[in-house]
Amino acid sequence: MPRLPRSFFARPTLTVARELLGQRLVKVERGKRLSGLISEAEAYIGEEDLACHAKAGRTPRTDVMYRKPGSLYVYFTYGMHWMMNIVTEREGFPAAVLLRGMIPDEGIATMRRRRGRRDHLTDGPAKIAEAMGIDKRWNGIDLCDPDSDLFIEPCRPVPDSLVGAAPRVGLGGAPEPWLSQPWNFSITRAGLVKWGQHTSL
Repeated sequence: MPRLPRSFFARPTLTVARELLGQRLVKVERGKRLSGLISEAEAYIGEEDLACHAKAGRTPRTDVMYRKPGSLYVYFTYGMHWMMNIVTEREGFPAAVLLRGMIPDEGIATMRRRRGRRDHLTDGPAKIAEAMGIDKRWNGIDLCDPDSDLFIEPCRPVPDSLVGAAPRVGLGGAPEPWLSQPWNFSITRAGLVKWGQHTSL
């Protein structure tokens, strides 16, 4: 199956976050596909970014962020949720993109069963992980490995006219200037309609 190559992720994190919009996250389970188009992505860049986990340096938790671009960084938060991030830039430099929103495309019945509801399946980072069945077992996998059952499939790009940039979400006590950096990229509500999708999915 076609998948985005490592060269896509081995670029500046802001570029990767923006260009992930409209690309398809795919997981193959027992020969069947679960997938969705990425609609929101958020950048975290380096140890100097005080909203980034890497501010603590290389630890057992953040080790994956220092690995090769295209690696998956999965972490647990609030004692209940898993989050999915894709490592970017060069190996040894800790940066990643958090997947915050996705438009379900394939395997929706499975996503509904896992989420226990019919709508709002993947309009949040924890919801994506739950719907796709992602937990700590997936931490560190290589999305660019041709044998990986989880990968990003290339799709048509989203034009700039349908994309918005805003400060990152849920940063708590992160100080300025990190609190207000417009490093959250999303397809706008008007863009979602124009894109031919339904925001309630």
